Amino acid sequence: MIRYFNIPIFIPELACPFQCIFCDQRKITGQKHIVNKEEIIGTIEEHLSTIPKENTEVLIAFFGGTFTGLSLDNQKQYLELAKPYILSKQISGIRISTRPDYINEDILKLLKEYNVTHIELGAQSLIDKVLKESHRGHTYDDVRKASELIRENGFTLGLQMMLGLPSDTKEYSKLTAQRIIEMGAQETRIYPTLVIKGTALDLLLQKGKYMAMSTQDAVEQSAELYMLFLKNNVKVLRIGLYPDEGLLNDEFVAGPDMHNFKEKVMTFVWRKKLLKLLNQENKDKRITIYVTKKQLNFASGFKAANKIMLLQTYRNVKFKVAEELKDFEFNVDYS
Repeated sequence: MIRYFNIPIFIPELACPFQCIFCDQRKITGQKHIVNKEEIIGTIEEHLSTIPKENTEVLIAFFGGTFTGLSLDNQKQYLELAKPYILSKQISGIRISTRPDYINEDILKLLKEYNVTHIELGAQSLIDKVLKESHRGHTYDDVRKASELIRENGFTLGLQMMLGLPSDTKEYSKLTAQRIIEMGAQETRIYPTLVIKGTALDLLLQKGKYMAMSTQDAVEQSAELYMLFLKNNVKVLRIGLYPDEGLLNDEFVAGPDMHNFKEKVMTFVWRKKLLKLLNQENKDKRITIYVTKKQLNFASGFKAANKIMLLQTYRNVKFKVAEELKDFEFNVDYS
């Protein structure tokens, strides 16, 4: 089985002409200066030294800024750094993130020449009302057109989305996810909105014009969207923001708790599956639930929450690995 690795290079806020209502990339990424050539090469070498050589696919990933908004010379300077590693086959391509309104045929031609294989667009929402109130500076139609161009030119398309933006609702977020699927995205990321100190969203919160999502709402919505994407063969690259500790401790104002967020989401996914086992006819029996190795901890739950739930009915609850199962399949034995 092939394992996939990204070597992340953060270029915070470079070339972005907008300041979205929620945004401070330097605080989100923990990156407060622009990385230079030596630092980038050092990051690549450090990661490569820890990545297995066999059965792996490695991408250099330029995150954090509007990559295709850089001047062509600057784009080339960054992309050139990857060339030796591509020629030596240590990496297989390059991943970039950018805005949907900074994509055209000429840009895509350049990216293809430099072995860019994956393009992620910060769509955030595909509802025009939400985009406008978030000061995104682009529309749903901009995302649709850019996505079409990216797919037609043979790139892997990723569309990132956010939950809990101004005017967003559970229904709007689900519609955004459905549109991501319809646009042919192969990858996505699900980010609940955090209120960061000093942003325009922070000001709205202080004025009582914005209400941040609760952790539970973010967990439940993320779980529902995760399963929707899974059902439609869209790979979820990340659930929740993993900011540096400085942001979590000092810059975070309001919003869902990001500590162990993915684990909480996956626990809720399994909770919904396991609820049907709470049958009083089986009260005081012993139960063993067989799942895949990858899902073992999630099935038991964050802080064993699902196991504790089942112990309300069963005398004993065990989770074990069954190699023949896949994804979210599970088998149950009673005794």
